[in-house]
Amino acid sequence: MNAPTLPKLDPKDFKSDVKPIWCPGCGDFGVLAALTRASAQVGRPPEEIAVVSGIGCSSRLPAYTSAYGFHGVHGRALPFAIGLKSARPDIEVIAVGGDGDGYSIGGNHFLHACRRNVDLVYIVMDNHVYGMTKGQPSPTTEPDWICNIAPAGTGLHPLNPMTLAVAAGANFIARGFTGDPNGLARLIVEAIAWPGFAFIEVLSPCVTFRPEQKDWKHAVHAGPAEPLSDRARAAAVLLSDDGFGTGIFFKGERSRAHPLPAASRTMDDIERRFAL
Repeated sequence: MNAPTLPKLDPKDFKSDVKPIWCPGCGDFGVLAALTRASAQVGRPPEEIAVVSGIGCSSRLPAYTSAYGFHGVHGRALPFAIGLKSARPDIEVIAVGGDGDGYSIGGNHFLHACRRNVDLVYIVMDNHVYGMTKGQPSPTTEPDWICNIAPAGTGLHPLNPMTLAVAAGANFIARGFTGDPNGLARLIVEAIAWPGFAFIEVLSPCVTFRPEQKDWKHAVHAGPAEPLSDRARAAAVLLSDDGFGTGIFFKGERSRAHPLPAASRTMDDIERRFAL
């Protein structure tokens, strides 16, 4: 018997009727384009995908897709995503957010999500600034960037999320650029296919509060020719990277976390376990 023919999906199948309200020129438009293209390539219909976010400009993204969406609270996208994937391993779970949501209030969740290695994808749109709250420094902001609340700069060493991810145990680590949505779509497809926790850092310029980031298109360049599988070597490469290398930096071989047994995923079972 021939296998059933799956319907051919188009990126438009994954776009909702809600019009994005990002600023003109925002890099997050490129992430939305890449995510819808990647979803079509993966071939799973919208009802088999869930997009989970926290708070911030980039965290509006679930509303702009036709997949299941969950817009959570600040910094908590990963706990929601991990809970969903653990209870419903049949659904493709993609968590999205920004550098403030993911690395500041959500930083602790980021580290432990890498450790747990649940089979999901985490896409962080990094623009080195809090855009939704009008331009404050984030954990990845350069120490000498001047703004109203830091007139002399913060003087703080910026976070290196990809190095943290490889040290904490993420199984797939890559960086993309919103100016190359097709390349970013390919990264997302590979991240979905690779088992375990996949982390994609996306350089997503904020042209409103960081207009100088328009020059990122001249700074991005190809990263490693091939993904590394040795964690120590990957950490060394990431520590020496200038922050603009793109591509897949690391593919690990850790066993992914196992989902909950089906018998323990029913509401009756949960109520019994927590009954006083």
